[in-house]
Amino acid sequence: MAEVITMPRLSDTMTEGKVAKWHKNVGDKVKEGDILAEIETDKAVQGFRI
Repeated sequence: MAEVITMPRLSDTMTEGKVAKWHKNVGDKVKEGDILAEIETDKAVQGFRI
């Protein structure tokens, strides 16, 4: 089941993105600068950081 979440735009032309890969699991410790996921947009795949 898909769940819609609001996220910051990663480019000026981005209208939507899809999580291509999660880098963290539920319960993992995270710190500033960690990549949480890879986001696939209309033009590229980018790391989404804290």
